[in-house]
Amino acid sequence: MFGIGLPELIIIIIVALLVVGPSKLPDLAKSLGKALGEFRRMADEVKETIEEEMVKEEPKNEATKDAEAAKETDTATAPPVTEETKAEAETAYAAPQPEQAQEPEKRAAQGTPTDDPKRT
Repeated sequence: MFGIGLPELIIIIIVALLVVGPSKLPDLAKSLGKALGEFRRMADEVKETIEEEMVKEEPKNEATKDAEAAKETDTATAPPVTEETKAEAETAYAAPQPEQAQEPEKRAAQGTPTDDPKRT
Protein backbone atom coordinates (compact mmCIF):
# COMPACT_ATOMS: atom_id res chain seq x y z
CA MET A 1 0.00 0.00 0.00
CA PHE A 2 2.56 2.60 1.08
CA GLY A 3 5.61 0.45 0.46
CA ILE A 4 5.59 -0.73 4.09
CA GLY A 5 6.86 -4.25 4.52
CA LEU A 6 6.49 -6.63 7.46
CA PRO A 7 9.59 -5.39 9.33
CA GLU A 8 8.45 -1.77 9.17
CA LEU A 9 4.94 -2.72 10.29
CA ILE A 10 6.33 -4.58 13.34
CA ILE A 11 8.44 -1.55 14.31
CA ILE A 12 5.40 0.75 14.02
CA ILE A 13 3.32 -1.56 16.22
CA ILE A 14 6.07 -1.78 18.88
CA VAL A 15 6.47 2.04 18.96
CA ALA A 16 2.69 2.51 19.19
CA LEU A 17 2.52 -0.05 21.99
CA LEU A 18 5.23 1.79 23.92
CA VAL A 19 3.78 5.27 23.35
CA VAL A 20 0.08 4.57 23.85
CA GLY A 21 0.20 1.59 26.15
CA PRO A 22 -1.37 -1.84 25.91
CA SER A 23 -4.76 -0.77 27.34
CA LYS A 24 -5.46 2.01 24.80
CA LEU A 25 -3.92 0.36 21.75
CA PRO A 26 -7.13 -1.46 20.67
CA ASP A 27 -9.13 1.79 20.91
CA LEU A 28 -6.48 3.60 18.88
CA ALA A 29 -6.53 0.89 16.20
CA LYS A 30 -10.35 0.99 16.09
CA SER A 31 -10.49 4.78 15.65
CA LEU A 32 -7.67 4.67 13.09
CA GLY A 33 -9.57 2.00 11.11
CA LYS A 34 -12.76 4.08 11.20
CA ALA A 35 -10.89 7.19 10.05
CA LEU A 36 -9.26 5.31 7.15
CA GLY A 37 -12.62 3.81 6.15
CA GLU A 38 -14.30 7.22 6.20
CA PHE A 39 -11.45 8.70 4.20
CA ARG A 40 -11.83 5.98 1.56
CA ARG A 41 -15.60 6.55 1.33
CA MET A 42 -15.12 10.29 0.89
CA ALA A 43 -12.46 9.72 -1.75
CA ASP A 44 -14.77 7.31 -3.60
CA GLU A 45 -17.63 9.84 -3.47
CA VAL A 46 -15.41 12.57 -4.88
CA LYS A 47 -14.22 10.20 -7.61
CA GLU A 48 -17.80 9.24 -8.51
CA THR A 49 -18.88 12.88 -8.58
CA ILE A 50 -16.04 13.78 -10.90
CA GLU A 51 -16.85 10.86 -13.20
CA GLU A 52 -20.55 11.84 -13.28
CA GLU A 53 -19.66 15.42 -14.17
CA MET A 54 -17.34 14.20 -16.91
CA VAL A 55 -20.15 12.09 -18.36
CA LYS A 56 -22.51 15.10 -18.22
CA GLU A 57 -19.95 17.38 -19.87
CA GLU A 58 -19.04 14.89 -22.60
CA PRO A 59 -22.14 15.54 -24.79
CA LYS A 60 -21.65 19.28 -24.40
CA ASN A 61 -18.02 18.99 -25.46
CA GLU A 62 -18.98 16.84 -28.44
CA ALA A 63 -21.69 19.33 -29.46
CA THR A 64 -19.22 22.19 -29.18
CA LYS A 65 -16.63 20.32 -31.23
CA ASP A 66 -19.28 19.48 -33.86
CA ALA A 67 -20.36 23.11 -34.04
CA GLU A 68 -16.78 24.32 -34.41
CA ALA A 69 -16.10 21.73 -37.10
CA ALA A 70 -19.26 22.77 -38.91
CA LYS A 71 -18.19 26.41 -38.83
CA GLU A 72 -14.78 25.55 -40.25
CA THR A 73 -15.97 23.22 -43.00
CA ASP A 74 -19.47 24.41 -43.83
CA THR A 75 -19.47 26.86 -46.70
CA ALA A 76 -23.19 26.60 -47.37
CA THR A 77 -24.21 28.65 -44.36
CA ALA A 78 -24.78 32.31 -44.98
CA PRO A 79 -24.80 35.23 -42.59
CA PRO A 80 -28.18 36.13 -41.10
CA VAL A 81 -30.49 38.14 -43.31
CA THR A 82 -31.27 41.57 -41.95
CA GLU A 83 -33.13 44.55 -43.35
CA GLU A 84 -29.81 46.14 -44.26
CA THR A 85 -28.63 43.13 -46.24
CA LYS A 86 -32.02 42.92 -47.97
CA ALA A 87 -31.74 46.54 -49.05
CA GLU A 88 -28.18 46.04 -50.29
CA ALA A 89 -29.21 43.00 -52.28
CA GLU A 90 -32.16 44.81 -53.84
CA THR A 91 -30.03 47.75 -54.96
CA ALA A 92 -27.17 45.55 -56.19
CA TYR A 93 -29.32 43.23 -58.27
CA ALA A 94 -32.10 45.59 -59.27
CA ALA A 95 -32.77 46.16 -62.97
CA PRO A 96 -31.75 49.61 -64.22
CA GLN A 97 -34.46 52.21 -64.12
CA PRO A 98 -35.82 53.42 -67.46
CA GLU A 99 -34.21 56.84 -66.94
CA GLN A 100 -30.81 55.27 -66.40
CA ALA A 101 -31.20 53.06 -69.45
CA GLN A 102 -31.96 56.02 -71.75
CA GLU A 103 -29.20 58.23 -70.42
CA PRO A 104 -26.47 57.16 -72.91
CA GLU A 105 -28.83 57.75 -75.85
CA LYS A 106 -29.65 61.25 -74.55
CA ARG A 107 -25.97 62.08 -74.26
CA ALA A 108 -25.33 60.85 -77.75
CA ALA A 109 -28.16 62.98 -79.10
CA GLN A 110 -26.80 66.02 -77.28
CA GLY A 111 -23.28 65.37 -78.51
CA THR A 112 -21.75 64.79 -75.07
CA PRO A 113 -19.18 62.07 -74.55
CA THR A 114 -20.40 58.81 -73.07
CA ASP A 115 -18.73 55.98 -71.24
CA ASP A 116 -18.76 53.90 -74.40
CA PRO A 117 -15.58 54.57 -76.44
CA LYS A 118 -17.35 53.60 -79.70
CA ARG A 119 -19.92 56.39 -79.29
CA THR A 120 -17.51 59.27 -78.78
